[in-house]
Amino acid sequence: MAAAINIRPNSNPRRSFAKAVTWRILGSLDTAFWGWFFTGSLKIAGSIATFEIVTKIALYYFHERAWALSRFGLRDYRDAPATPTN
Repeated sequence: MAAAINIRPNSNPRRSFAKAVTWRILGSLDTAFWGWFFTGSLKIAGSIATFEIVTKIALYYFHERAWALSRFGLRDYRDAPATPTN
């Protein structure tokens, strides 16, 4: 039987913003690569990746904050069954 994982549902806005930025960097590198792959132009690929950095950081941040308000899929460690400590 798998041990219960203690998840803290109260992530703060700074953590959400840091996650949004790091995820967006990774996503923008992916977008730039595929933009270059399909167009053959680093200029076009860079333009696409630069534009979407700002929009997608904002979208991810608000998406993350909405999830932080939800308890969907979380289980309070106090409700978890006791696990034997052998």
